Amino acid sequence: MLTYLPTFGRSWASASSKPGNFSVMPKKSAPTTVLVVDDEALIRWTLAQALGERGYEVAEAADGRGAIAAFEGAADPFDVVLLDYRLPDSADLRLLSTLKRLAPTTRIIMVTAHSSPELTQGATALGAFRVISKPFEVETVAALVELAREDGAKRAHDAKSV
Repeated sequence: MLTYLPTFGRSWASASSKPGNFSVMPKKSAPTTVLVVDDEALIRWTLAQALGERGYEVAEAADGRGAIAAFEGAADPFDVVLLDYRLPDSADLRLLSTLKRLAPTTRIIMVTAHSSPELTQGATALGAFRVISKPFEVETVAALVELAREDGAKRAHDAKSV
């Protein structure tokens, strides 16, 4: 019996023309959670759509207060956060510091249209995983989110084995 299922975005399983010859992506125990914090609705929507199509569970916040509320309301810490540097209620690194204090294991990727070596150095000193500049390619951000997820999983595994 052959069953056809709908596909959305990328296919999680690929089948060849030979019956019985296929590969399936291993099932994860829980989806990776990502919080997208940006005051530009189009950026939030674009990233949420692109990451959602890749299997991530995505939440959004338009400002610092929304990001903190999302952190406090989440059952578990977010795995990755994409955090805009300049928000209406936060235009410095204090929000990054607050989020790292609330969830030290969360990987935070700072996103900025105002990149500078000082910003990058300050953000990484406070625990940012990476700092990326706008404009960006969605594929680049998706790859960076996956890298952050893998880094978090590796560190969690290393901490358990010590």
